[in-house]
Amino acid sequence: MKIAKDTVVTLQYKVAEANGRLIEQSKAPMVYLHGGYNNTLPKIEEALEGHEAGYETTLDLQPADAFGERDEALVRVIPKSEFPPGVKVGGQLEGRTDDGQPHVFHVMKIKGAEVHLDGNHPLAGKALKFTLKVTGVRMASGEEIQHGHVHGEHGHHH
Repeated sequence: MKIAKDTVVTLQYKVAEANGRLIEQSKAPMVYLHGGYNNTLPKIEEALEGHEAGYETTLDLQPADAFGERDEALVRVIPKSEFPPGVKVGGQLEGRTDDGQPHVFHVMKIKGAEVHLDGNHPLAGKALKFTLKVTGVRMASGEEIQHGHVHGEHGHHH
């Protein structure tokens, strides 16, 4: 079966920096609903469209096609007194962007009475190399299409 809109794609992947340093490698397969549901990067969908199980490819993506450019407006330094006890480096907190939209921020460091937050994706601003191997393709169920994501093993559970 060929990868097309409303198919469920199963793949193994590796993500590396442009210089080849490995960032992440899939232990369990990644499963996503193909066809513009924002379940993976558009350039990955574009590269896999029309291919079948067994297809392998490597994509070199610039920041704009991966996790975006860094936005320094999403970096914040907030007094530690404004946080609940137990705030830790590596934690995530929901805050608001300058225009009031809810946004997730990562606690990057705690320095004295200051907490340093970053709302950028950890891989923002980086050129990345994605190595992909399609291990399965199937038709999505009506419920998966309606919900916009995969259900069951390695997918979303309600």
